[in-house]
Amino acid sequence: MSNNTNVILKTIPEQPGVYQFLNKDKKIIYVGKAKNLKKRVKSYFQKSIKSRKTINLVKNTSSIEHVVVQSESDALLLENSLIKKNQPKYNILLRDDKTYPWICIKNERFPRVFLTRKLIKDGSEYYGPYTNIKVINVLLNIIRTLYPIRNGNYNFSERKIQKNSKELFLKIFKKNEHSIIIGFHESGSKKASESLLSEKEYDKNIQLVREILNGKFKKVKDLLKVQMNIFSKKLHFEKAQNIKEKIDILENYQSKSTVVSQKLNNVDVFSIISDSENAYINYLQIAFGRVIRFQNLEIKKALDEDDIDILSLVIISIRERFNSKSKLIIAPYNLSKQLNLKFIVPKAGDNKKLLDLSIRNCKIFRVERLKQLQIIDPERHKNRIMNQMKLDLKLNEEPDHIECFDVSNIQGTNSVAACVVFIDGKPMKNMYRKFIIKTIEGPNDFGSMEEVIYRRYSRMIREKKPLPKLIIIDGGKGQLSSAVKSLKKLDIYTSIPIIGIAKRLEELYYPGDSIPLYLNKKSETLKVIQNLRNEAHRFSLTFHKSKRSKNSLNSKFDMIPGIGEKTKLKLLRKFKSITRVKGLTVLEIANEIGNSKAKKIKEYLNDEN
Repeated sequence: MSNNTNVILKTIPEQPGVYQFLNKDKKIIYVGKAKNLKKRVKSYFQKSIKSRKTINLVKNTSSIEHVVVQSESDALLLENSLIKKNQPKYNILLRDDKTYPWICIKNERFPRVFLTRKLIKDGSEYYGPYTNIKVINVLLNIIRTLYPIRNGNYNFSERKIQKNSKELFLKIFKKNEHSIIIGFHESGSKKASESLLSEKEYDKNIQLVREILNGKFKKVKDLLKVQMNIFSKKLHFEKAQNIKEKIDILENYQSKSTVVSQKLNNVDVFSIISDSENAYINYLQIAFGRVIRFQNLEIKKALDEDDIDILSLVIISIRERFNSKSKLIIAPYNLSKQLNLKFIVPKAGDNKKLLDLSIRNCKIFRVERLKQLQIIDPERHKNRIMNQMKLDLKLNEEPDHIECFDVSNIQGTNSVAACVVFIDGKPMKNMYRKFIIKTIEGPNDFGSMEEVIYRRYSRMIREKKPLPKLIIIDGGKGQLSSAVKSLKKLDIYTSIPIIGIAKRLEELYYPGDSIPLYLNKKSETLKVIQNLRNEAHRFSLTFHKSKRSKNSLNSKFDMIPGIGEKTKLKLLRKFKSITRVKGLTVLEIANEIGNSKAKKIKEYLNDEN
């Protein structure tokens, strides 16, 4: 396994999607689908693999590409499209006569609704494709139960029927809940005993069928619920249950796929996201309503190019590379003037779903590349994060040494504080420091923060140790102002940048500025700051609990005659709390400190209870 492949296996997401194995000439040699991309792709590289074909596939694989989709069903459809398009060496050949089925509303008078595997460009409407034939059967069953749809293929065209006909009706009769069409009548031959349906009424039913196939089930479900209640009141529970199952299927049914849409033909989809160093682009090529190609691209920024300029160049390059003739491009920006092509920036519908899919893949690709960079070149990864923090926080230099402070007390007792230290964005636990608050009485977080900051940096100045490049205070404007007071006393306020982070909305406060800074919730800078804050809080709280427990144990034992300091410490190290000591027998305590002292402690605790 090459180092590149090994890195990909560590960073590929655990989401549904399609993967491609490419050889050294960048030709696709295998396409597969997966519910979990990471697990599936990893399975090809197990040492226990004995299949000669799989071993040869892995041996001839130079790189792996993948695209994330919404569901297993989407993955299956996309896999089908890519295999047909590329005919990879190691895949079973999928021929067009084995394609997925669609539901067709035929372009004709009194339209038929039926299952088909052939798409004929005659103006008919096609819904799908579907990966499960049972879903189609259920839908057609529901449609035919609710509405009388003709089965026969009789031609009702003007040419076949006399032009002087007035209104046209279909003659129907019921059989096993399904409406069966057996002929037609003109308005002049209508009889009272016949069950007839006008063309206008029939077209209204077809419109309701379209709503079902488009996933708009409210009207249909309301009608089904009425029928179910009628059957239930008549004690026809089996029929009521049958309708309930149809309602459940409708509620769970997804009528459209984000991968395939019969309305989209020959479309290119582009998306882009970027940081200070790189831009990440995703490309989806749609042909005949299907995704037939995907491509992820990482672009190293030379200067401070914006996303629009980068995307314009990439669109030209990718379209030339893949010889795309698509006249329509879906993208997050309208670049019609720059590229003289038709662009759509969609807000809803199938176009928006495709753009969302592309953006999602773009984000996942960026995360993977950053993880790979962290593995391959940790120094470059560190430099990138430090540079990003410098830009986001408007610092003069990269914050490769950060210290974060948190004060902890409960009802003003046992007040303590903690300082955690991050070097190059990583915790350095041997540099953490604990503080017992000495000069402040009661629950005064502001005063405690002022004391701790002064003690920390006055000592560092005395010992001539390097000061941090950034100080973070766990708290809002009050704690930040208290910390600033100490920095000013030490005459280092202008030397060290300091910010506060408030927990409620993760606001970042700067001294003297009442308006907070809000970073993107997925920002790497905010994640580093959150890690610092959480670590400081954890370290401070752990120290506080330890001190409170020790004080509680000491205060109890101080009241017992004949129990000295060494005995107290021995019990503290062994049992941690007075509660645990209370639950012990005399013999268990005696094993640690002797029988005489054990009896004194047990008698005192029993008397206290």
